Amino acid sequence: MSVVPIVTYNDNVLREKAATVQKNSKELQQLIDDMFDTMYNAEGVGLAAPQVGRLKRIFVADADVYTEEKEESTEEPAYGPLTFINPVISMESEETIVMEEGCLSIPEVMGPVSRPENISVTFKDRDFKEQTQQVGGHLARIIQHEIDHLNGVLFIDHLSYFKCKLVAAKLKALAEGEKEVRYPVVSKE
Repeated sequence: MSVVPIVTYNDNVLREKAATVQKNSKELQQLIDDMFDTMYNAEGVGLAAPQVGRLKRIFVADADVYTEEKEESTEEPAYGPLTFINPVISMESEETIVMEEGCLSIPEVMGPVSRPENISVTFKDRDFKEQTQQVGGHLARIIQHEIDHLNGVLFIDHLSYFKCKLVAAKLKALAEGEKEVRYPVVSKE
């Protein structure tokens, strides 16, 4: 297991659609371990394979940091570390919620994104067993954000024109490698 550099904004790999994972393997399990190590090292709650330069339909997530911070009256369940292989959202609630989002590939940039509040997702878990879960709250948001990554979509694509203009200078500095980041990254060459 090891921490690997995270690909940053403006690298073409973040705009490509990831390929379906066909089978479980030792290499896949190593990738999963590395992605968890990398996500935790960067203090993230989700990380998709394209963010570490691998065009595979897989992401890892751990939303439990939010359950630890929540008030008792609005508790979210604790799920622990989760692996999503070939995830597909099969249901989205009509109710949406706007929340600030950020991204390990776009450090220090945040913006309000509207997403369905509850979803149902079908995926293969780390053991390559098919699962279907209905989730809401922060985990639903993380899943939607990471599936966007698998489809070459970044959270900034959901921002208003005005908000994009406000973060343009930060994006330019990041794209040009002028931004210091506290975890290992690989900038576009």
